[in-house]
Amino acid sequence: MKSITTIGLDLAKSVFQVHGVDADGKVLVRRKLRRTELLDFFGRLPPCLIGLEACASSHHWSRELERLGHTVVQMPGEYVAGYRQHGRKTDAADAEAICEAVSRPRRRVVATKSIEQQTTSMPHTVRNQLVATRVALANMLRSLMAEFGIVAASGEAGFSWLMGIVTDEARDELGAAQRAALAPVAALIIDTDAAIEVASAQIIAHARSCPTARRLQSAPGIGDIVSSAFSSLVDASLFKSGRAFSAWLGQTPKLNGTGGEVRHGKMSKAGNEYLRRLLFMSAASRLAHTIRFPAKADPELVELLGKWGFKKAACVLANKMARMIWALMVRGGTYVKHHRPSAYAGNA
Repeated sequence: MKSITTIGLDLAKSVFQVHGVDADGKVLVRRKLRRTELLDFFGRLPPCLIGLEACASSHHWSRELERLGHTVVQMPGEYVAGYRQHGRKTDAADAEAICEAVSRPRRRVVATKSIEQQTTSMPHTVRNQLVATRVALANMLRSLMAEFGIVAASGEAGFSWLMGIVTDEARDELGAAQRAALAPVAALIIDTDAAIEVASAQIIAHARSCPTARRLQSAPGIGDIVSSAFSSLVDASLFKSGRAFSAWLGQTPKLNGTGGEVRHGKMSKAGNEYLRRLLFMSAASRLAHTIRFPAKADPELVELLGKWGFKKAACVLANKMARMIWALMVRGGTYVKHHRPSAYAGNA
């Protein structure tokens, strides 16, 4: 009897779906497994190729299955979807699509993260969610106070003035009942600010202890948070070039064409939204500094602003920074300003 060579495993919280085939593509197993049965099932199998759809728990299961001697390949969900039979969205259909996708020679792969990588990336996830929560609470506080005619300018200075009205009982802009209703919101904002500071301190500590992060900080516009995020979330060696890396981040336009004519569309916004946003914000900060202090401005940034305008120039600069990060992570060395044709010194 032929043995299983390729398996598509559809992950879940409690019930997993397995679809296994032999070397000729004949289905040998199609069944459900409980969480407690999964490792025992794969432990009895000879080493084979296992495909997973990249998701929240896929890195954990990838490590566990590799310990049993199997070869595990994680793939993006959008890549696997192309192999799913039309109109079928079930666990069995998903496992079959994963099994088919992982057997293709030009499959797209997501690198398995180590426990250390996932640990160092956790403060970024926590901080990102806390910042979103803080923004939502601040907007709610602003809108509620605006209903009573209390409006502040945008920015932290204006918001601090609003917080002072809520927290200072001696002020008379709000009544006692209004202040009592808003006090829990203000307390949540204060607690969230403190939690953000804790997560930020963890990120900064990693950025200053990680050799890769320290080398990334030698490039302009790349600080503690950006360098820590890329060093903990990205394996740049998987990309053939800085251009491919930038395209994966969604910093390049979509291409649409036929008959030899190619049209450039909007930014693809593919890949990791958190990393792309960090790059754009860093690029925008550099351009804003150029506008504010023109005497100290980099001539290249001035030229970029004159050609594209602020937002497009920020996208262009973020693209350049992405390629710069790839070069530093893959080739080693540190950034050297205005060194042509290569802006990177040495290999570390």
